[in-house]
Amino acid sequence: MGVLIAFVLGFAPGLLWLAFFLKEDVHPEPRKMIARVFIIGMLSTFAALFVELIINEPMKGVVFSIPGIINDNLSTFIAFAVIEEIIKFYFVWRIIHKSPYFDEPIDAMIYMVTGALGFATAENFFLVLSSGGDGIFTVILMRFIGATLLHALSSAVVGYMWAWGIKRRKIPSYIGWGLILASLAHAVFNILVFKFNSFLIYPTVFLGVVGFIVLYDFEKLRDVEEREVISN
Repeated sequence: MGVLIAFVLGFAPGLLWLAFFLKEDVHPEPRKMIARVFIIGMLSTFAALFVELIINEPMKGVVFSIPGIINDNLSTFIAFAVIEEIIKFYFVWRIIHKSPYFDEPIDAMIYMVTGALGFATAENFFLVLSSGGDGIFTVILMRFIGATLLHALSSAVVGYMWAWGIKRRKIPSYIGWGLILASLAHAVFNILVFKFNSFLIYPTVFLGVVGFIVLYDFEKLRDVEEREVISN
């Protein structure tokens, strides 16, 4: 498959979701900052892959299952989810935490989603490039409503908790809880896909529920900030 087609197919899901989520920002961030965070999110994919390659074999010796429900070893699914959420957060945090464009708590959600979509886009691009074109349109469609959206939603959870950490002056503890919740959502989705790979309604419904919660969180933060502006 040509690099140009791989580029278009790889970038389309992430950019479409990015356009959707940016509409939630009442005070849009500068495009150059959005682009910078998106690119750093793409670069974070390589860091996550590097760590995952290192721990892949050792994690096979760590057995974790849910007796009576899932007898397969889940340790790798959980470990990869934790690694990806931490790395996505760290790369975005390094870019924005001292930036003058990070001037509202809700920006934490916007930038985390942007970085996460960069991360998912890099995954999509290399998946398309290495596929040779076989069934790739179906794969990209499934990633549009699956893994790409998952990365955005799980990072949005971290951003939401980060925003409340800023408001309540407890940033480290709130970010910690955000990473735990995001990793849990990420791991559950991966396990559902693994367990029901021929019946994807369960992971899709799960993402729908998480998506509803995230959109509610956006609205809640926006309302809180608008009230604070009025009261000041």
